[in-house]
Amino acid sequence: MPDMDTETTHTEPAVDEEASLFSTMDLLLFSVIVGFVGKNIIVFYGSQTGTAEEFANRLSKDAQRYGMKGMVADPEEYSMGELSRLSEIKNSLAIFCMATYGEGDPTDNAQDFYDWLQENDDEDLSGLNYTVFGLGNKTYEHYNAMGKYVDKKLEELGATRIFDLGMGDDDGNLEEDFVSWREQFWPAVCEHFGVEASGDESSIRQYELKEHTDINMNKVYTGEIGRLKSFEVQKPPFDSKNPFLAPVTVNRKLNKAGDRHLMHLELDITGSKIRYESGDHVAVFPTNDSALVNKLGQILGVDLDVVISLNNLDEESNKKHPFPCPTTYRTALTHYLDISHPPRTNVLYELAQYASDPKDQENMRKMASSSPEGKALYQSWVLDASRNILAILEDMPSLRPPVDHLCELLPRLQARYYSIASSSKVHPNSIHICAVVVEYKTKTGRTNKGVATNWLKNKLVTDNGHKSTVPMYIRKSQFRLPFKSTNPVIMVGPGTGIAPFMGFIQERGWLKQQGIYRLMRLERPCCFSAADIRTRITSTRRSSKTRTIRYSCLRDSEWCIISDFLC
Repeated sequence: MPDMDTETTHTEPAVDEEASLFSTMDLLLFSVIVGFVGKNIIVFYGSQTGTAEEFANRLSKDAQRYGMKGMVADPEEYSMGELSRLSEIKNSLAIFCMATYGEGDPTDNAQDFYDWLQENDDEDLSGLNYTVFGLGNKTYEHYNAMGKYVDKKLEELGATRIFDLGMGDDDGNLEEDFVSWREQFWPAVCEHFGVEASGDESSIRQYELKEHTDINMNKVYTGEIGRLKSFEVQKPPFDSKNPFLAPVTVNRKLNKAGDRHLMHLELDITGSKIRYESGDHVAVFPTNDSALVNKLGQILGVDLDVVISLNNLDEESNKKHPFPCPTTYRTALTHYLDISHPPRTNVLYELAQYASDPKDQENMRKMASSSPEGKALYQSWVLDASRNILAILEDMPSLRPPVDHLCELLPRLQARYYSIASSSKVHPNSIHICAVVVEYKTKTGRTNKGVATNWLKNKLVTDNGHKSTVPMYIRKSQFRLPFKSTNPVIMVGPGTGIAPFMGFIQERGWLKQQGIYRLMRLERPCCFSAADIRTRITSTRRSSKTRTIRYSCLRDSEWCIISDFLC
């Protein structure tokens, strides 16, 4: 029962300049491409948390080094029925970076593409060149199911695979998997199309900076995900591009002992027309810690309140900005950019040019290489030490990049997904979250804090007389109770994995009250880490009406009852 798969993402905001591209004309992707002066590398992505979209951007950027022109495309925004027309463009190639979500499901933005593939067995894609890189996690049963399906289905429809399916494992080292595949992929492209690399390994900028000295502040984004001023004037339906600002009505700590902070939040969705079912996920859009943002501004010596736009140098691109613009550096670093996770190797490679110390330059480029020594250095110095971009700047005093290039390179701050810990039958106007606040010491002695959980922890019911709100939407899930309410269920959910079961138990209790089902009751919920658990059945008692199964767990040599299930 995954709360969140490896990957995923969130479509770019529909800012004003983009809206005109996808309005009433319903433009087809490839009619647009033909007018794009011969772009021949199209990189589609299916992304839930942003990683597949990030990889797609990197592959599109790579194309320039091979004398080709690339573009990134969200399949949700185009008619994939026109896919075969890509073969009309010389030396054309479709690349698919496809993440798997949940129990082998497509990501939200790839759902229509998946449905199209399933419903069009007679489609002729002969002449279409393609390759697929999948993103998954081996700890899940349906590892890389979406990547495997797209790769197989395109071949069945007659398309030509020019390079083997790549599969990244987020349980291992997703970045290393991608880099290794990518370094073999481009030589195969060169051989297939008879082209050569330009040999130019210098940094390629995608966006140019524009500072606004005289602008109407009503036209400046202040953290909105999509439509400008959408947080001031809320209009349904609410989704990933138009989240609902849900007031926080309850925020309390559940545990009294231990070092961890287990919290229970309740979000009010009254009047939003939002509907959910037990087992669904709630997605929330957090903001970065203001202390980290201020430190970045100080170390880079910039005025964070300058209003800027980053404009795509390719005027024909459908992606005009890396995040909603115009905005301030402060807003970008607070709401739109991920400054807490260790940066990927491509960011280090691009930033290396700004290190004044040749040794720092050498080490950064080494970490971005595929050499065993470089991989080991990146693993130990960046990943194992949990160095985010601020820590890297602090530990490399010679590295001081322009803040606009840094903003161009950093990935988008993504929504966080939590299994809903309530039942809509019992709480139709409220969504409950059960989560542990993430905070830990790194090998460098720094304290790293989870972006979303610490942000939620500080969401007081009232803050200076104002209600605290959380931008959120619902992500449907396949995780459900059995259709027949009389089917008995045993639920095992270590730690906050108990969250969806709280909703299930509420639902079964409601069904009992309606005279539909005898109660399955959770006597004493106990939350703990999966690593601490050894479960066993300690007793089974039967009677004419009930069967009780008691699970116990051993944690630090102390017994505690997880739950009693009455079926």
